[in-house]
Amino acid sequence: MSAPVGIAEIEAARGRIASLVRRTDMVVSDSLTERIGLPVHLKLEHQQITGSFKLRGASNAVAVLSGEERAAGVVAVSTGNHGRALAHAAKVAGSRAVICMSSLVPQVKIDAIEALGAEARIGGASQDEAQREVDRLVRDEGMTLVPPFDDPRVVAGQGTLGLEVVEDLPEVATVLVQLSGGGLLAGVAAAVKARRPEAKVIGVSMRRGAAMHASLEAGKPVEVEELPTLADSLGGGIGLDNRVTFGMVRDLVDGVVLLSEAEIAEGMRHCYWRERQIVEGAGAVGVAALLAGKVQSDGPVVAILSGCNIDMAQHFDVLSGRLPEEPGGADG
Repeated sequence: MSAPVGIAEIEAARGRIASLVRRTDMVVSDSLTERIGLPVHLKLEHQQITGSFKLRGASNAVAVLSGEERAAGVVAVSTGNHGRALAHAAKVAGSRAVICMSSLVPQVKIDAIEALGAEARIGGASQDEAQREVDRLVRDEGMTLVPPFDDPRVVAGQGTLGLEVVEDLPEVATVLVQLSGGGLLAGVAAAVKARRPEAKVIGVSMRRGAAMHASLEAGKPVEVEELPTLADSLGGGIGLDNRVTFGMVRDLVDGVVLLSEAEIAEGMRHCYWRERQIVEGAGAVGVAALLAGKVQSDGPVVAILSGCNIDMAQHFDVLSGRLPEEPGGADG
């Protein structure tokens, strides 16, 4: 059975969004290269318009909407970055956007969404609870749903990042990709495997509420408790009726690495002090996995810095060595 999204769909998405997104730079990290003894490259996707990779998928999804769908407006559930990206894409397209979020989403991300002209609706303590308002708006007001990950249009858009990785580093051996609902990981894996089948693609997530990892372990989509984490963008479930990303991640990805809060914080500090990059917790997990010695490779490594949308007070706390306690201690 073929994947819902392949290289043809990703190439088509690239053509569609070329004028709407930024082709982000990829740079060598001298410090990480020295640390692990292999060339390490950082994909600076946190420098994307709206501050994260999410603009790729949102722009592709909006670009293929019919005139009637655009007129009805778009709606989505989000942990912040997808909402900001969809708000931007809708604004460019002249559409209304409503973004539904849980109470766990940081205020800085809510403010950014509203600054783009979208309406933010906060409800419940999980993405699944916020999804109920999305479902109501689709049902009662005829708005068009643009999911944050489990949608072929979104996955194809995120996959354009994978094309850039392989084009900029044809000899890449390992790509470290953020793992939440699997939109980015599925898209990047599809692109990388199509262009360089021998390369390994590794998903990286946090220990606290890693829904896709738990689902892969169970062999089917399952629910997990959402917990506060420095990698808040990686929170949320994958949907018990997941149609796209669960199967793609299961079939295409070579492994998953889970990180403690202390390890994520160390990745954020390294990005700032050694790489001169401000990234949110989720954006730093690839770097964190390398620092923690949890990734093995036989050649050049690419770590994606996926987003920079962090509350700067929280960033300062992390740099200062303050971070939330985990059950069982810093490594629990």
